[in-house]
Amino acid sequence: MGASEGWVPVSKVILAKHAGFCFGVRRAVETARRSAPAVTLGPVIHNPRVVSELEELGVRSVAAPEEIPEGARAVVRSHGVGRETLERLKARNVEVLDATCPFVRRIHEMALSAERDGIALIVVGEERHPEVEGIRGWTSGESYAVATEEAALALPEMERALVVSQTTFIEGRFDRITQTIVQRVRHPEILRTICPATRQSQEEAVRLAREVDVMVVVGGRESSNSRKLYELVREVCPRALFIESAEELEGIGISATDRVGITAGASTPDCIIKEVVARMNDIEKQVTPSEEHVEQAETSPTESDFMADVEKTLVQIRPGQTITGTVVQISDDEVCVNVGYKADGLVKKADLSSTDVKIGDEIEVEVVKVNDGEGNVLLSQRNIVNRKVWDEIMAKHEAGEFVVGVGKEAVKGGLLADVMGIRCFIPASQLSLRYVEKIEEFVGQEMKLEIIEIDKPKKRIVASRKKVLISEESEKKKAIWDALEIGSVVRGVVRRLADFGAFVDIGGVDGLVHVTDLSWGRVQHPSDIIKVGEEIDVKILNVDPARERISLSYKQTRPRPWAVAGDRYPVGSIVEGKVVRITTFGAFVELEPGLDGLVHISQCALTRIAKVEDAINVGDIVRVKVLDVNTEAKRISLSIREVLEDEALEPVPPAGELDEYSIVEVPAKDEDAVEE
Repeated sequence: MGASEGWVPVSKVILAKHAGFCFGVRRAVETARRSAPAVTLGPVIHNPRVVSELEELGVRSVAAPEEIPEGARAVVRSHGVGRETLERLKARNVEVLDATCPFVRRIHEMALSAERDGIALIVVGEERHPEVEGIRGWTSGESYAVATEEAALALPEMERALVVSQTTFIEGRFDRITQTIVQRVRHPEILRTICPATRQSQEEAVRLAREVDVMVVVGGRESSNSRKLYELVREVCPRALFIESAEELEGIGISATDRVGITAGASTPDCIIKEVVARMNDIEKQVTPSEEHVEQAETSPTESDFMADVEKTLVQIRPGQTITGTVVQISDDEVCVNVGYKADGLVKKADLSSTDVKIGDEIEVEVVKVNDGEGNVLLSQRNIVNRKVWDEIMAKHEAGEFVVGVGKEAVKGGLLADVMGIRCFIPASQLSLRYVEKIEEFVGQEMKLEIIEIDKPKKRIVASRKKVLISEESEKKKAIWDALEIGSVVRGVVRRLADFGAFVDIGGVDGLVHVTDLSWGRVQHPSDIIKVGEEIDVKILNVDPARERISLSYKQTRPRPWAVAGDRYPVGSIVEGKVVRITTFGAFVELEPGLDGLVHISQCALTRIAKVEDAINVGDIVRVKVLDVNTEAKRISLSIREVLEDEALEPVPPAGELDEYSIVEVPAKDEDAVEE
């Protein structure tokens, strides 16, 4: 029914509980207001009225950092910006007030991790949306933006990729798109980064749309969040309207029995939402209602009723009350906290238990004054936090649990540390397992502590780091022993050498590699095989936890010489070896540790000799030809004579041209040629 035909009262108007400004948008707008005069990179939010109001305060929008005058104050909106944009801002020497939504900032960190890991970044969202552009601006690697299943299917095939979403994306659509992405990425890491407030607002809007006859979505035409809300409610409520202001309600047809639901995008201020509800009530009054209509009108919400309902949603506070709020802005001397009241609260930095607070942190505060005369709520944190911390410290002490402290100052006899905002003393004898010469080295260091003395009335805590270290060392040692598995190969570090073997650290415990387990060959001393500080692989042979003994083998991590002898020493090849033993029938030549070959006395020289020592001695390095290899019998037949014969027939290259360990292939003799 059009406006010219008259209006009838609406049966009921229902406002979604979570409608309008989200935390990130509210914080960005308040930051811009408090920072005026200032410049913003793009509109703070996609709402013409709010942008106009900010312009009147001296907050104007520009498209690029180069448009900002040097030395000016620049506000980064909740959408965030890329790394390169921030660098351009710094280059212009501007004061940057970063109002990036904490949820968006977290996604920036994820993009950085993708860059560090060398993998692609896929953002499920609208390619030209400022938030998506900002996210992709935090990685220098491959990045893609996909908003549809078709776009996801067009992605190149990838081994790995990190998948995130635009914070305002529709959850169901995200799930469908990621199902397509897994067809293009073999090992995707999918992180659902949709803002909880957005998800809550969307889910609530859909539930409400199912219960009403007409659904009204209030939001800026350029607001992605508002458009998505409209798309969602339109799927379940055909009579869905998308308006930017209350004036657009003129001309819509609503019957007397219609239930009307109202929601709003995250960039829609409260004042516009109120105007929409109030305008609906004004429209109802445009007709002269019948008795039936009067009854319905009386039961319909009025503007004052709506304002009362809005007031009911606000937190009611009183002096001395303990409440939780979110840090929305930090200045030189105070912190602004949103406590859900109609006015934000202010905490002097002197009243903070710790100055280490960031925008977006949730902190517990105590109400000092509801109104300081300027409409602000005065808050304090120190007393309530101290009470809570003392209770927690007492509970941990009674339960025998550790606490975490940070070294603050070296004093006579020990170290002063901060434990959850409470000062704590650590005696020098309790700082380490060994004597501490420079206590100053612990200043700024975070450490686990065990409380050994506590006096709450005197606010005195004495703690020990040494007790924690002893406990951790014991637990670590037990875990290592439990994890040891006979037959497994582990990495270790050589710590000490002895005549009988080597001690190897395999992750906190030492094991012994006996000299016989160092090599497949003979070992004079462990230093011939390994060195202190060297990292080696060892095999666990035996574990005795009761005696704290571990037997290890180094040689069993390396191939058995006889298993590969046939491949390493083919028949006919010429190699070098060391004479290690002489018998009446020949000499044993070591080709490598654990692998000896026999040179028969008949093969020791060109001419017949009475004894082996007439040709060679123990310790000599000789060149031998491989005559036969029998790996099963573990025998290798070698010849010095045939090498000498070959050298007599062929010119020998000058010294230095052959590598010391090179193998020379000798061609087989042409028997026919010899006979001729």
